Order: sequence, then C-alpha cells, then structure tokens
Amino acid sequence: MARAFLIVLDSVGAGGAPDAGEYFNGDVPDTGANTLGHIAQACAEGKAEEGRSGPLTMPNLDKLGLGEAAYLASGLDMPGFMARPEGFWGAATETSRGKDTPSGHWELAGVPVPWEWHTFPNENPAFPPDILAAAAKAAGTDGTLANGHASGTEVIKEYGQEHMRTGWPICYTSVDSVFQIAAHEERFGLERLLEMCRTLAPMLHERKVGRVIARPFVGTVAQDFKRTSNRRDFAIAPPEPTLCDWVHNAGGLVHGVGKIGDIFSMQGIADSVKGPDAKLMEELVRLAEKAEPDSLTFANFVEFDSEYGHRRDVSGYARALEWFDTHVPRILAHMRDDDLVLFTADHGNDPTWVGTDHTRERVPVVGTGLGAQTIGQVAFADVAATIAEHLGLDERGAGTSFLVKDVGT
Repeated sequence: MARAFLIVLDSVGAGGAPDAGEYFNGDVPDTGANTLGHIAQACAEGKAEEGRSGPLTMPNLDKLGLGEAAYLASGLDMPGFMARPEGFWGAATETSRGKDTPSGHWELAGVPVPWEWHTFPNENPAFPPDILAAAAKAAGTDGTLANGHASGTEVIKEYGQEHMRTGWPICYTSVDSVFQIAAHEERFGLERLLEMCRTLAPMLHERKVGRVIARPFVGTVAQDFKRTSNRRDFAIAPPEPTLCDWVHNAGGLVHGVGKIGDIFSMQGIADSVKGPDAKLMEELVRLAEKAEPDSLTFANFVEFDSEYGHRRDVSGYARALEWFDTHVPRILAHMRDDDLVLFTADHGNDPTWVGTDHTRERVPVVGTGLGAQTIGQVAFADVAATIAEHLGLDERGAGTSFLVKDVGT
C-alpha cells in the first residue's frame, strides 16, 4: 500500500561538488558555487530585497533538515536555518559528466549517463551547416536566425522582430547539450514549432545532443516579447530502464508533474501535467491526496532555474524558495503512514555566480517516511534505489538504498 513522492526543486543545489573545478561559467570554474548557501547569505545581508525582505525563511523544509543537509553538502551555514530535523536529511553527489537536467534526473532515477554529451562551440555560427539546413527544411523556411550561444530571453529581444518579418526560426544553444528553437506561438504557430522540433530530434539525438527544446513566445515588439509556458523538451531516451519503468513494470502508476514526461520521453509514465509552477503545486497537492497505492509521483518545479537562476536574480530565487516552502505543509498533510516523500534537486544554478549557466553542486535530500535521521553523503542513484525498496521493487539500478526501517532520533 506504499506510495512515493520524488519532488525535484530544479537547480536548488547546495554547493560542495568535489569536481566543481572541472565545470565552468565562461572561464570561471564552478568551485565554490552554492545556490542555497549564497542565496541565504545574500538575504541575511540585505542584498535580496526586491519583492521580499530579510533573511531567507523556509521553516518547513528546514524542519525536515534542509539547513543540516546544506551544511553537510558544503560546510557553509545557512543563516537562520537552525531547526532540529524531524525528517531525514543528507546530501547527494552526482557521478554523470554533466550539470544538466537529463543527467541529474536520470541519475536520480537510477541511471547515470554513460556517455559524454555533445555540446556546441561558443561561436557564431555554433551549428554545422547540415543541422542548420535540416532546421530550415523542417520549418519550411529559407534559413534560420541567431545560430549561437544565447540567453533565451535576450535572443528573442534581439531576433524576435526579424523572426516576425521573415518567419525564420531562432536557433540557439548554451553550455548544456541542447538545440533550442524559439518561434512566435501565434505567428509561426505552436504546433508547427513542436513538429519542427519533433522532426529534428532524431538527428540531434544520434549525435548525443540531449534535448531539442521548443521555446514559444508571444508579443509584438522586443520590449514585450515573453516566453510562454508551452515549452516542450524532446529529450533523448534514457539508455536503460529507469525508476519510472521499474514502477510501471511492477504494475504501479507513475504520475509526472512538470517536465518529467519530457525528460524521460514518457517511458514508464502513465500521465503528465505541465504548466507554471503554481499550477504544478496544485496538481502535486491533489496527487498527495489522491494518488494510488504502489504509485510514484515524480515532480519537477522548473521556475527556480528558468526564471531566476539563469537570470542571476537572487531576490526572485529567494521569493520562489519561500513560496514553495509555504506549500510544503499542504503536501505533507495528505501523507499516509506508508508514504515516502523526498525533496531534492538535479544540479545547481547559483544566482550570485558569474555567467548564466548551471553550476556543478551537490544537492540536498530531505523528506519524511524514514523517521528523524541523517542519511549522510549519498549518490544521486541512491534516491532511486531507496524508492524502489520502499515500493517493494526488485530493481535498484546503480544505487544503494538508504532506507532504514528502525530509525532512532
């Protein structure tokens, strides 16, 4: 009769990754990046006062052990986080060679990435001629725009008007293994954009490009161009069965919340709800109340990353963390005796750091269902192994369960 809830706060890292020096934002290594720790410090120092004020306040996740988990990850105190944990807490370290969404989620689901992702050079054009030709053909246009590394919000400001005039799609990338296509949701057409991405995805996946991402936007002039929530990721399929497949094959249901369906190409996933984080929170609360026995609810809240991390918006990120924390009691209020709930992250995106890209970090792991205890330093894949044991599944993947049945305080 057990249920499991795996809730990913996208990019909410806690620093301390032992190999952070091998990853970069521009020419600066990620050594010392710490999403949670630096946000908490900035708030305590009065440097995150836009739309909020004072120290970072997350009493509900702190009560589960968030402050202790963050300290375990990096040795950096989070000002004001002093609760004695009533849940389980620890810090997870990734082994996959990447600091991207698929790598983090696949490994949390028990499957580390066995290859090096292909990324595009930071030059213009970034893409080889055959990819650009295929993109234009898929769009039914004579060419494409941008063709380099860019911020998603800035690239539509720069090329949106030309896109409106010519109809050519805006193609860009980042340090992640992605090929992104921005197009006007109404002028170009959302379904046309999705079909373009769907057509290109196999070609890019063969080259180990992790995702082809549709980035629709609306507006009439550069000043009011705005991306919509109809983003769609066409991700390469995991190389072997993941936690989602294990649950499905055992007869359980996997409910995807957010972009989980895209990340796992819907493999093993019964249903998926997408939308802004506020909508996703309502769906998560509904599933906390209604989800069936033997089910996994797998959720991703992306706006920490997409709206605030990449934009290096410390105040916005802090507001989002505090907003999420206020809803934690609503989730936990529906938990049953046999439920396991884990809150974690997939990578970092320190808004106080240089650049605009993800940061290589450990991530916190906190939750309920194991009593009050520290689980210590664990691997990302241990999360999947623990959920699998909790649900009585035979598979464990690459991880080792940290489930302890008789837990002291």
